[in-house]
Amino acid sequence: MVNQNLDNLFNLSGKVALITGGNKGIGKGIAKGLGLYGAKIVIAARDKTVSKQTCEELSTLNIETMSLEIDMTDQSQINPLVSEVINKYRQIDILVNNAGTALRSSPEDITNKDWQYIMDLNLNSVYWLSKEVYPHMKSQGSGKIINIGSMYSIFGSGVVPSYSTTKGGIVQLTKSLAVGWAKDNINVNAILPGWITTNLTSGMPNNDPERYRKVSERIALGKWGIPEDLAGSAIFLASNASNYITGSSIVVDGGYSVN
Repeated sequence: MVNQNLDNLFNLSGKVALITGGNKGIGKGIAKGLGLYGAKIVIAARDKTVSKQTCEELSTLNIETMSLEIDMTDQSQINPLVSEVINKYRQIDILVNNAGTALRSSPEDITNKDWQYIMDLNLNSVYWLSKEVYPHMKSQGSGKIINIGSMYSIFGSGVVPSYSTTKGGIVQLTKSLAVGWAKDNINVNAILPGWITTNLTSGMPNNDPERYRKVSERIALGKWGIPEDLAGSAIFLASNASNYITGSSIVVDGGYSVN
């Protein structure tokens, strides 16, 4: 009976999860985890070819999937995205704001155009989409929003200053939405990944071996993470197990930030 109750606590059957950037990397790892626990997965991403491949892969695991093409920096595309999901499923129970990228540049050299692009993709789109999904979660009586930050939500960076600025903003936005929407039974939390092997970081061993060595040595668990390492935290925050948690951030970095 105890095991059955625990299974139900994390069960996502009947839930619909909308995941931005869910076609690769961390987003894909989270999509797989939520899907294996019963959620229907909607992937919103720019590259429709990669999204199709990811949906086909998840389908082999008996995960119901849907993919929608979107440029998250274009605010005018947000409403049609949400409308399409609602038209098909009549609900959005889980929103994972994962889409994002980084541009390497010193603070003095980054262009205004590049700065604005990172702001729109990494931070503004999180607010735009959360605001668009909000009335649907409110009418449903509940909802779970999971924002993907970074260890750079905690640290500053002179190498990716626009990225670290947006990721710091993610933590504060998460807290603000959590307070504002608690009355509507909507939980808003964040996951802060550390060094995860994805398309954004896979080139470091060859391109900057010294930095790769220093990073690896600082990770307390002695190894880089993989996208699937984020799935457990996402399942927890998407499920009934986290019903009394809101405005919090879970650091998933192998002990990097405490070492």
